[in-house]
Amino acid sequence: MDITWDDLVGSALLGTERRRPAGLVGDAEEAAAGLLDAAAGGVLRRRAGALPGVAGARPAAAPADRRPELPEAARRRLWTLLADRTGDGGRGGRRGTAPNLAELLPQWLAQARKEGYAAPHALLPALLDAARSRTDLRPDALALAGPRGLWLAGLNPEWRFALRAGHAGAAGGGPADAARARRLWEEGLFAERVALLTRLRLADPAAGLELLASTWRGERAEDRLMFLDSLRTGLSAQDEPFLEESLSDRSRNVRATAAELLSALPGSALAARMAARALGCVSPGNGGIVVEAPYACDAAMERDGVAPKPPSGRGERAWWLGQLVDATPLSVWSERFGGRTPEQIVALPVPDDWQSDLHAAWCRAALRQRDAGWARALLGPPPAAAAPLTAVGDPAKLLSVLPPAERAAWVADFVGAHGLSEAFQMLGVCAVPWAPALGRAVVDALDIARDAGSYPWSFSGVMGLAERCLDPAAVAQVAVLSAAAEEPPDGAPGATVYWSEAFQRLTGTLRLRAVMLAELRPRPHPAGPPAADTAHPAGVPAAIPGAVRPAAVPGAAHPAAAGPPAPDPGAGAQ
Repeated sequence: MDITWDDLVGSALLGTERRRPAGLVGDAEEAAAGLLDAAAGGVLRRRAGALPGVAGARPAAAPADRRPELPEAARRRLWTLLADRTGDGGRGGRRGTAPNLAELLPQWLAQARKEGYAAPHALLPALLDAARSRTDLRPDALALAGPRGLWLAGLNPEWRFALRAGHAGAAGGGPADAARARRLWEEGLFAERVALLTRLRLADPAAGLELLASTWRGERAEDRLMFLDSLRTGLSAQDEPFLEESLSDRSRNVRATAAELLSALPGSALAARMAARALGCVSPGNGGIVVEAPYACDAAMERDGVAPKPPSGRGERAWWLGQLVDATPLSVWSERFGGRTPEQIVALPVPDDWQSDLHAAWCRAALRQRDAGWARALLGPPPAAAAPLTAVGDPAKLLSVLPPAERAAWVADFVGAHGLSEAFQMLGVCAVPWAPALGRAVVDALDIARDAGSYPWSFSGVMGLAERCLDPAAVAQVAVLSAAAEEPPDGAPGATVYWSEAFQRLTGTLRLRAVMLAELRPRPHPAGPPAADTAHPAGVPAAIPGAVRPAAVPGAAHPAAAGPPAPDPGAGAQ
């Protein structure tokens, strides 16, 4: 029987009833058996006749990484965190009392980056896999991976994101010379070009602008928009001529972005033009603020980025007024209202239902211009416990403009007065670890929620934040709540048991975080450099009791060859 390989594959895919190769006879069962016999013979012939492939060129040697190696305990901790980065730990849907290691990995990576360590070679594949699956890990993971991680990423298409990210820390702060940057800018992929422009703007904003200007007219509209958005990094008055010219771009989105960037420069000509228009609409009078919104959006306003068509449900005049005011430098309003402070101006009455539009525009301006004084005035003090929550703008965004200590104090007072139901976004903008007063307020609010009889998963978001952000020094306060409490008479059935479990998990997480951070602190070696780890070569940590080993990764030597388990310094803390 002489059947070609292609005929065999075609018949196997379509079935011998639809395509029977020549030479196969009999009924359907006999034809199928004949096809399998022919396939077995064909496979044997192909294997026997296969020619050895031509060896490819050997990859270039990995660059040296002069950074210090991780301490042994930290190396094993990274191994555990990467192994459990999916977060389920094989426990299914219920988390139980065990800490969620996936939530601790970002903090570990950030601290390791801060200490300037290099990742163990054997963990680079798992580290790159983690960065591929979680974009929030990429900056710190790629910094830890260093130049060797970038070298490895070039050998595996699944890790190309690392090359596109163009991590600055890995390459020593950007392109080595202008010629290489120019070549990458002219020949690189779009993501590589954006990464290059961002790096240049961080290191040398003028050089980044010059590179962008050199090819600006030949770029596609969607690319121009993204490149222009990169100018937010290192934005200064030196960018104004280029941005002013971009107000005449063919793309409406490019013009709008240019106008937004110019409005963030209080000394720009656009800001002055918008201020002149806004001052014509908002003026003092009758003991308050008189608003006369524009009646039309002329061509000059459109060129300066004012969108003529409002979104659905929004009046045209209010839409135009908002755009004029939020692009106006906030400094002009004090002079406009006789030297009043932002608090005094915000307190002035605004008749004819213009107050919400005016205050919302000032909120956007405070965010765009990062003006803490106006953000503080628009936020006001935290509302009292009995007061209704009538926020102006987005309180969390306004809080992000305030200094960290003031931000934490405001949120602590808010949580103390109103609990946690409206505080999640505000907690998310507070500096980590939380200030002691804020941590106490959150734990007290969780305790109150438990006593109210609700289930802890109603506060799962806040509990997750507490695991990542609460200072480990607060562990004593949390541990007290871990004991089972008496069920409230009108509480949800079994809620106190679940609360006890949640507080035990939080206690364990805080203790583990303390151990984890201590492991990353550099310690001087008493007798020179550490000896080579002959039991676990190439940076492979010893096995850890109870740890889930990560899946095999391409190009990585599997660490299962490790010797006897080493003690886990953090095990006792859990």
